[in-house]
Amino acid sequence: MSVRIRLTRQGRKAAAYYHIVVADSRAPRDGKFIERLGSYNPNTNPATIELNFERALYWLQTGAQPSDTAKSILSKKGVLLKKHLLEGVKKGAFDEAAAEAKFEKWVSEKDAKNQAAKNKITENSNNAKRERLEAERKTNAAKAEALAKKQAEAKAAAEEAAKEAAAAEAPAEEAPAAETEAPAAE
Repeated sequence: MSVRIRLTRQGRKAAAYYHIVVADSRAPRDGKFIERLGSYNPNTNPATIELNFERALYWLQTGAQPSDTAKSILSKKGVLLKKHLLEGVKKGAFDEAAAEAKFEKWVSEKDAKNQAAKNKITENSNNAKRERLEAERKTNAAKAEALAKKQAEAKAAAEEAAKEAAAAEAPAEEAPAAETEAPAAE
C-alpha cells in the first residue's frame, strides 16, 4: 500500500481550509484517511498551519510520500529538515547534538523572519489606516469650509434681501403721503 501525506478540502465555497492527512494514495481526495496530522488555513494572513510535528516526522520516516503542497507545508514547519538531519546522524555525518543545534538555529531564524513579516503586515495596516483617517479629516475640513461659505453666502443674501425690502417699504410709505398732499393743493 502506497501512503501519501496530502490535503483534504473542507469549508465552504471561496473559504476553503484543509486538513493535512495520511491516506492511501488510491483513496479519494476527501475520502477515507489513516491519520489526521493537522490543518492548513490559507484564508488568514499569513496562512495558519497547525501540525503534529512528531507524527508527521514518523510518517515521513516510514516512507509516506508528501504531495507537492504538503511537501511545501512540511518544509515550512521544518519536518523535512529534521528528517534530513536525522538521516545524517544515521549515516554518521555528525552526532545527534549537532543535528539538534542546527535544527534549533534554523527554528530561531525562521521565527525571527516570521515575526518580522507579521510586524511589517501590522505596520502597513496601521499606516494605511492612518492615511485613510488623514484623508477623511481633509475631506471633512473641505466639506465644513464649503458649508460655512455657503451659509455665509446665504446669510449675506438674506441681509441683502432684508435691506432691499426695507428700502422698498420706505419709498412706498412716502409715496402715498405725497399723493395725499397733492390733491389738497388743487
